[in-house]
Amino acid sequence: MIVTKESIIGEVLDADVETAPYFFEIGMHCLGCPASRGESIEAACAVHGTDPDLLVEKLNAHFAAKA
Repeated sequence: MIVTKESIIGEVLDADVETAPYFFEIGMHCLGCPASRGESIEAACAVHGTDPDLLVEKLNAHFAAKA
């Protein structure tokens, strides 16, 4: 999976639940909430005041390591 800022959080989690800690470490503790699962990474990072590019980089490294 290739993750972008437009990727939907729920789709990333469905692809690999082991990505949850990357969201938790930046304060996104509401991953089970239907609203958060439908948000893009960029929108969620804006709400939480974090850098979406850094999260995307970490998620893509995670998926690359599993390939």
